[in-house]
Amino acid sequence: MTEGRSCPLAYRYQPASLCAEPVPVTEEVLYVIGGLYGNPFALDEIENIALAEERQGRSVKLVFNGDFNWFNASDELFRDINSRVLSHTASLGNVDYELATPSSGAGCGCAYPEFVDQAVVERSNQIMARLQTLAEAHPDIQKRLAALPRYHCLLFGGLKILVLHGDPESLAGWGLAHESFSAGNEQNLGQWFRASGADVIASTHTCLPVLWSGDVESRSCIVANNGSSGMGNLSADARGLVTRISRTASALEPVAGLIAESGLRVDLIPVNYNVSAWLEQFDRLWPADSPAANSYRERLLKGTSLTPGDLVFPSII
Repeated sequence: MTEGRSCPLAYRYQPASLCAEPVPVTEEVLYVIGGLYGNPFALDEIENIALAEERQGRSVKLVFNGDFNWFNASDELFRDINSRVLSHTASLGNVDYELATPSSGAGCGCAYPEFVDQAVVERSNQIMARLQTLAEAHPDIQKRLAALPRYHCLLFGGLKILVLHGDPESLAGWGLAHESFSAGNEQNLGQWFRASGADVIASTHTCLPVLWSGDVESRSCIVANNGSSGMGNLSADARGLVTRISRTASALEPVAGLIAESGLRVDLIPVNYNVSAWLEQFDRLWPADSPAANSYRERLLKGTSLTPGDLVFPSII
């Protein structure tokens, strides 16, 4: 296994342990925010979305499920992103894990599968190396990151919401990736839901959004992967996405959504941040031909090839 494709043993966990001690949530709306990737303007908009909910009389909880660092390659932006995110509930992504406690031979810790081009892997390792050097100048932030859990199980309206980064076996697992669903390889879903007891699994890590619903032993279950909150997710659409979980409808039009039998709504809500302002800052940090520019700048401008109709998958269980 080469750097960037390996999965450190410390990333692994057992599905049966993930919801052993769910933490009650009293707020009415839960936002799960994955893949911010150091984008301060997306974070501004997410905070504005939460404030708008509160002005409408709904209490809100923000949960960041990893990789909130990535493009924030300056001392000022590194401290800003981490200070703001860590004021909320947060858990580790592979990026944050490797900034706090680097794993020998892990590279970026992305555990990229074979279908990802090796040049992408190598550029991600280069981005990580730059960030790790920067993070060493901020030992207080490293200490706070090292103290974060790898996942959360939240008891929300009587349902167990499992918030993690990769999949129910690994912090950097690709079992909940869009590619897994589109290839019909989501055969582990039933096992994961049975073992964990989760009703909803909210994930990120793999950068492309997914919604899935199905019955597991007569229990309605949902998977929500928000793709990225800090980059575009759809064709000709630079907006990020976050997962919103509530029994009330959002004032914002979701890109896609599901309603469980219990009445719980799970929606992918767009993050319409200031793309021009972010690109100006991104280009200063990552100029042309830098690893981040080569891997991500076109996506920041144009999004991906997906349409909203590509995001929702039927049950196969």
